[in-house]
Amino acid sequence: MKNLLIRFVESSASRKGRWITLAIWVILVGVLSSTLPIVNKVTDNGAENLPNDKMSIQAEEIAKQQFPNETGTPLLLAWYRDGGLQEKDYQLIHDLYKELEKEPLSSQNFIPPLGKLPPQALSASTSDDGTSLVTPIFMKKEASTDELKDNLEELQKHLTKLDSPSIYSKKLNEAGLHVRFTGPVGIATDASALFSQADITLLIATVVLVIVLLILLYRSPLLAIVPIIGVGFAYGVTSPILGFLAEKGFITVDSQAVSIMTVLLFGAGTDYCLFLVSKYRECLLEEEDKFIALKNAIRHSGGAIFVSAITVVLSLCTLLLAQFGSYHRFAVPFSLVILIMGMAALTLLPALLSILGRAAFFPFIPRTEEMSRQLEKVKGKKVRRYHAHSRLSKNLGKWVTGKPWTVIILSVVILGVLATFAPKIQYTQNLLESFPKDMASSEGFDIMANHFSEGELAPVQVIVNTEGKEIHIKEELSKLSIVDSISEPTKGKENENYLSYDVNLKDNPYDEKAVESIPEITRKVKSALVEAGIKPDNHYWIGGETSSLYDTESTTARDLKVIVPVVIAIIAVLLLAYLRSIVAMVYLIITVLFSYVAALGAGWLIIHYGMGIPAIQGLIPLYAFVFLVALGEDYNIFMISSIWKNRRTQSHKVAIANGVSETSSVITSAGLILAGTFAVLATLPIQVLLQFGVITAIGVLLDTFVVRPLLVPAITTILGRYAFWPGKLWREKDINKVQEK
Repeated sequence: MKNLLIRFVESSASRKGRWITLAIWVILVGVLSSTLPIVNKVTDNGAENLPNDKMSIQAEEIAKQQFPNETGTPLLLAWYRDGGLQEKDYQLIHDLYKELEKEPLSSQNFIPPLGKLPPQALSASTSDDGTSLVTPIFMKKEASTDELKDNLEELQKHLTKLDSPSIYSKKLNEAGLHVRFTGPVGIATDASALFSQADITLLIATVVLVIVLLILLYRSPLLAIVPIIGVGFAYGVTSPILGFLAEKGFITVDSQAVSIMTVLLFGAGTDYCLFLVSKYRECLLEEEDKFIALKNAIRHSGGAIFVSAITVVLSLCTLLLAQFGSYHRFAVPFSLVILIMGMAALTLLPALLSILGRAAFFPFIPRTEEMSRQLEKVKGKKVRRYHAHSRLSKNLGKWVTGKPWTVIILSVVILGVLATFAPKIQYTQNLLESFPKDMASSEGFDIMANHFSEGELAPVQVIVNTEGKEIHIKEELSKLSIVDSISEPTKGKENENYLSYDVNLKDNPYDEKAVESIPEITRKVKSALVEAGIKPDNHYWIGGETSSLYDTESTTARDLKVIVPVVIAIIAVLLLAYLRSIVAMVYLIITVLFSYVAALGAGWLIIHYGMGIPAIQGLIPLYAFVFLVALGEDYNIFMISSIWKNRRTQSHKVAIANGVSETSSVITSAGLILAGTFAVLATLPIQVLLQFGVITAIGVLLDTFVVRPLLVPAITTILGRYAFWPGKLWREKDINKVQEK
């Protein structure tokens, strides 16, 4: 299988094959891009995250049946004036709603008759301090995000005509009347706009960063472009395929997935390119014929690139096992983009390198010693020689194998200290906190939270089927210290035995304390049902935002427990198949897991203590785990494969020292680029991406500078031939003893 793969890759780089390969990729991108929609045009940011069997989802369905709300999806207008709303403010609100009755928005479904009431009547709904008022506009449930966005722009025009643009654009601490669009419609449109802007910013920043880093590291402008070309072709194939799958309803892709997919493609894709480019440069120093040099480079690195890509692809595919929608929606885009990038790295990249040859490295062209001498005769002066490996890389290899216990202790202390902060991490499932505080919908939400009862922002909905019996739900729930007030029951429309209660909590319904109260509310409801002689099963439902957050926590916790062992098992099988060593498989996985926990701890130090963010999004641990463990093994595979190849002809310590020096510069370069691309996420105003970018970048750097060059080779040194157990290299003990002597 391996030989077949190598022959296939070699054929892509042959004299004729290189042009055929390039033509195939050009035609493929051209046909797909012209016939299929790109993925950015078919994103769906409103897809459901929770499975249908969760309590909050079931409560929502029961509510639709028994307590239907025909008004539509609410857009909330939060009005605010420091010092108190004035008569002219109420008049403005009155005039706006009067105008919306005459000229309704295209997606407008219903508005309360505020335009028919005297302006003074609005003061009855003002906050206790007199500064704030919230008025709704209900939009059609089937309206798309783009349609809602257009409607909000139209609403702004209405406000501009009645007042001025500053009413919704000036800062809240400035004098005068303010209005902010919030609620489900306001948050959805703001989130869509935010991700749309993030995609453009992210793409430009990532491309610039990769090109700059490649030029700084390899000092060759042309070589910096080659990986970008490979990545561009891979994206050109992936985007329309994903667009087609999403358009036909086979998958759902959201903007967040597209953003992270772009970073993953540039980071991991550039890494795979560098693995081959670095080896090609090394081979050109020993072989004059560029085709033979490229074949040698392919034979040395092709297998490692293939196994690395397959490791990441299969690890990302495990997200298909997730119940939480956001995780599940990541699986296909991420795994497909890595699969296609791996194919590009093993076909298109060799073809491009075959076409460019040594010119790809201009102006620092690698030549054999004989070529350098001939050039010196022509020029009549000394020509600079380039070495395959730097003195620093060679010294690092000697130090690691010379003092392995020192290296292990030092590495464990660094990772261990950082890992101790991981258990201290505070998590939150409130996605609203991940958006910028100056975003209009966030400011509108804050106006509501600061000037009205927090519990009224999102009541917990308790629905029970009484079967016609008397039940004391209100009395039971009133005993809970977290409950502020409970509404009178509403009877079901189709079945009057169904009763619905709105439970207002004392705390912010999005806070963790409120989320933790859901089990208490559930116990009280079940107790009331039992006292009434009703079996609780299928007779109660807890809904609302707080219940949804509770279900989110339980679902993501379940996914973490399921996916983590599956990822570890997949990587274990692949490492075992590639290295034929149980021992190596075990310590390679343990070191990457250790690095992952340390990355979480280091991320918490920066995010919490450095940036002042109180909690990390609850989705981050699994996101980071899948990426860091899979990508971390990439570097281990590339380095350890070099040690394994050296070990066939070299003594144990020499093989390890040479393996470290051979891969040190390329993995350091690859790690810096991969960490840099993920760090670009930290520049975005979306905290879930910021936090993911910070933690993943730290994890990559720990793998690049601690685990891969220090800890793994030091452990391999200490274990001696047992590092290869029970493989063929372990059985060659007699030969190795002779070599050591």
